[in-house]
Amino acid sequence: MRIGELAERAGTTTRTLRYYESRGLLPARRDAHGHRTYDEGDLKLLRQIRTLRDFGFDLEETRPFVECLRAGHPEGDTCPASLAVYRRKLDELDALIGELRAVREQVGAQLARAEEARRELAAEALVPGGPEPLCELGGYER
Repeated sequence: MRIGELAERAGTTTRTLRYYESRGLLPARRDAHGHRTYDEGDLKLLRQIRTLRDFGFDLEETRPFVECLRAGHPEGDTCPASLAVYRRKLDELDALIGELRAVREQVGAQLARAEEARRELAAEALVPGGPEPLCELGGYER
């Protein structure tokens, strides 16, 4: 198949395919007329790259999977280098999850503090002569 058909079937652009070719991820086969030619194996390779990219892998991290597919492994993820990338990505995700949990705890604590301060202001407003709490829009609460 030609580059346009491959791009359409893979759900990408010819520009992306040329870029992958320049990075050595996609083979650069040509026919007698100099046109790029591809086969079903190339489509499978592109689908693997796209799936990994959708999962947050950067383009270079897809290389071991591409090489594993080229070596004849049906899924491209059973080679030692592919497994190592999976492990690194899981470690990276675990670290991000930890960071997000810490941020969530801080935001939760800030929210609890702010809600308590608001309740205190509201209670003081009920006391004769107490302050009226200001609304977020700059007016007074009624």
